[in-house]
This record gives sequence, structure tokens and C-alpha cells, in this order.
Amino acid sequence: MIAKTPETPYYAVIFSNIRTDVDEGYSEMAEAMIELASQQKGYLGHESVRDGLGVTISYWESLEDIRNWKKHQDHVLAQNYGREKWYSAYKTRICLVERDYGFGL
Repeated sequence: MIAKTPETPYYAVIFSNIRTDVDEGYSEMAEAMIELASQQKGYLGHESVRDGLGVTISYWESLEDIRNWKKHQDHVLAQNYGREKWYSAYKTRICLVERDYGFGL
């Protein structure tokens, strides 16, 4: 599903990753993080896809909101598990969205 975002500007956090073969707890943690993120100040929505490479894009009102999400204790725990067992590689990019457009939404 394509996230319904507000008028620009807003921020996007792009999390690209390659999974390991370890599945234990991954799906449950991913669902919990989506639920938790959606409760955070400044959260605007997200989009996610996995086809070998995984990409999740979350949208936020401000850089401060992104920093607060990164530091949330449950999110820090998920980040640690990700580095220890679920991801063989990842990259996070934070972008200012200055313009967006589309159709059929």
C-alpha cells in the first residue's frame, strides 16, 4: 500500500537491508516496530517491500521525530537484534521530501 503523506516538506527514512537465514522472532519484531512507530509523534506512514533486498520507507514530520524514534528503547532493542542476527547488511538514509506527486491514490 502506498502511504498517504501530507503536503511537502516532510522527511523519509529509507531502510534497505539484506536478511540472514535467521527467522526466529523477526516477523513478530517487525510487526511490533510498525505498530510502535505508528504511535510516535511525527509518524506519517510507511511502505515496505521485500524481494531479496528489503526496503522500508517511513515518513516523518521532522528530524527531531526521527531522532526520537531512533532512540526509543524498544526500537534500540530491535536495532541490536537486527545487527546481531537478522541482517547481513543494511543502510539507512534520511531524506527531505521537497516534492511528491502521483495518481490513482
